[in-house]
Amino acid sequence: MGLNRRSFFKLLGVTGMTLAIGKSTTGSENGSNSVEFYGILYDAARCKGCRGCEFDCAAAHGFKDPPPSKNLPPIRKTDETCNTVVNTIKTSKGEVFVKRQCMHCNEPACVAACLTQAMHKTKMGPVTWDGDKCMGCRYCMVSCPFDSPKFEYHSANPKIQKCDMCFDRLRAGESPACAFNCPNEALLYGKRRDLIREARRRIYEKPGLYNDHIYGEHEAGGTGWLYLSPVPFEELGMNTNLQNASYPALTKGFLYSVPSVFVLAPALLLGIYQSTKNNNNGEEHNDE
Repeated sequence: MGLNRRSFFKLLGVTGMTLAIGKSTTGSENGSNSVEFYGILYDAARCKGCRGCEFDCAAAHGFKDPPPSKNLPPIRKTDETCNTVVNTIKTSKGEVFVKRQCMHCNEPACVAACLTQAMHKTKMGPVTWDGDKCMGCRYCMVSCPFDSPKFEYHSANPKIQKCDMCFDRLRAGESPACAFNCPNEALLYGKRRDLIREARRRIYEKPGLYNDHIYGEHEAGGTGWLYLSPVPFEELGMNTNLQNASYPALTKGFLYSVPSVFVLAPALLLGIYQSTKNNNNGEEHNDE
């Protein structure tokens, strides 16, 4: 349902009040230090490349089955038709598999860039997208340091697609589809602090197997997805040039000094978009 007149001006008022009180733009509801986020530990040393997580993810989100393993390109990226991919990487220690998807940052840049709150950091940890609030600006795509959000360019009613960590399943008390049936605990779902503890245990017990680094523990302010690897992460094509501070932290001072018209503009555009959509729907209904 689109915005009515009252809701539209309420949205403008909330946006203006955000500027007035200097509300944090970090993305998490209560700040990442006060919330017990959940996440997933991916252990590349244990992954056998079965790609079962790809098929389970596709089934859980209504996508077509992923292509068969034969004749796959060496490096694939997620797109509007798949939320996760498993690539086979040739490394200094032979072939290593690596799973890619949205990283679910503790303080997501995509959430900070989305002034209509279509992108949202939930209290449990997953970053979700609300199509009813999205105005299609795609700032989330530009701001993400992991290139996660994808846009349905060829759809008449385009959506932003990305991993949501199976948020509906989490609310029902279930684990994400990709981690539910993973053999060898290559994918392990749980509280983020417990996953970090488990990752450190594995590194300590088998120092010859693992590169001594947990990717995602500090990168970009910390992420919900954590990685272990038998080789340095640059060999897996992971971005190792990320800062440890969250990216929204860089913009706080700037946003508080920006004239309010630039911050109110997205809300205004969203209101116009919703009103136009309502009018079009009404005309179609009258034609019927």
